[in-house]
Amino acid sequence: MTDSLPAAVFKAYDIRGTVPGQLNAAFARRLGLALAAMARHEGIRTLVVGHDGRLSSPALSDALQDGLHAGGIDTTDLGLVHTPLVYFAAHVGGSGSGVAITGSHNPPDYNGFKLMMGGRTLHGDDIQALRAAMANIAAPQGTEPGSRTAQDLVDTYVRTIADHVRLARPMRIAIDCGNGVGAVAAGRLFRALGCQVDELFCTVDGRFPNHHPDPAEPQNLQDLIGHLRDSDCEVGLAFDGDADRLGVVSKSGQIIWPDRQMILFARDVLSREPGASIIYDVKCSRHLGQAIRDAGGVPEMWQTGHSLIKARLAETGAPLAGEMSGHLFFKERWYGFDDGLYAGARLLEILSRSTNPGRVLEALPQGISTPELKLAMREGEPHPFVRQLQSQGQFPTAIRRVTIDGIRAEYADGFGLARASNTTPVVVLRFEGDTPEALARIQGEFRAAILALLPGCALPF
Repeated sequence: MTDSLPAAVFKAYDIRGTVPGQLNAAFARRLGLALAAMARHEGIRTLVVGHDGRLSSPALSDALQDGLHAGGIDTTDLGLVHTPLVYFAAHVGGSGSGVAITGSHNPPDYNGFKLMMGGRTLHGDDIQALRAAMANIAAPQGTEPGSRTAQDLVDTYVRTIADHVRLARPMRIAIDCGNGVGAVAAGRLFRALGCQVDELFCTVDGRFPNHHPDPAEPQNLQDLIGHLRDSDCEVGLAFDGDADRLGVVSKSGQIIWPDRQMILFARDVLSREPGASIIYDVKCSRHLGQAIRDAGGVPEMWQTGHSLIKARLAETGAPLAGEMSGHLFFKERWYGFDDGLYAGARLLEILSRSTNPGRVLEALPQGISTPELKLAMREGEPHPFVRQLQSQGQFPTAIRRVTIDGIRAEYADGFGLARASNTTPVVVLRFEGDTPEALARIQGEFRAAILALLPGCALPF
């Protein structure tokens, strides 16, 4: 029955697809049965389950839990919560196991499952093992069914953060939840920290009627930028559809991308943990690595992907990790999972020490950089092409090549990156230069390298 399961939904980091064509109640129940078998094998009795605000999420949650119960596993049902609260509940509950039903920042007709088992995030081979287990899964005979217990942990989550994140002074901030599920806790959290909070699109609506909930795209931050311009707010925070990623805008409207945010966080963490390693993904600015070294830390570049970064954090014991998409992981003073609301709280803790947060944010080093550029290909083509680019691509003025995830060519005055996406059939490209001339030269080398292997292709730069 494996062929009846859509292979495309089993991603590198999670399970994600369209509803009801790829994901539906029958799929969710089979997933629940497979997770129950995995849990029983690992001696785990209870999983926490929460869901986002998409119209399909409650039914998928019910079906998933039905499968878990049929497989003999109890569930703690958190209801409508942002994904990091599921992680929080899994950690504080002791089993480290749970499922967040969420389509994250994807369009409204998508949904998905982010999975934890025994304290680890399921990704890669674990996801494929679930697919194999689901192929012919059935409820085990003679197993006592599990049961569901509803639990509201939002107040506990807010109180736990407010008890250890302390602002030096009250601040007035603007938050934009994009009608995502982060709205359930965001206003409550930042008010508990002592902030005056202006809320934009903080009513949960799975249709996302105002703008797409993805702060990695500049157009989705324009409402927040306009509100900062027209109000007394000192800084703006934006969250994606399930609030595990953070976007930041300064008072003057400058977007502070996550690799620049990481510079602030690294300096802060290293002031208490000197010499520690700080992990970041291959898409981040080279200024981040230098800033970590300047602050007395050890920079470690790693593969892109929230599950991969989180796993590396757990493996190394590093106190902080982050990636360009906005997933930020604090092990120092927290649990090591990605949480946009918590990252926002830690940012405000730092900024509240200044009377001019905008000046602090805009003083962070930066180069001239492109957003993520995407070279579309057919399914199955990006990874082989990038491997070919790794082995045959010519970058004559590069001083270093990094191949941990795609090909990153580093120069004295910038870098270029080409990597295969693990979620869609595209090659992701990003460039940074100290000057416009450096940026153009680096892009020119990548253009020549790509066209040498794909003559005539339409490049996005």
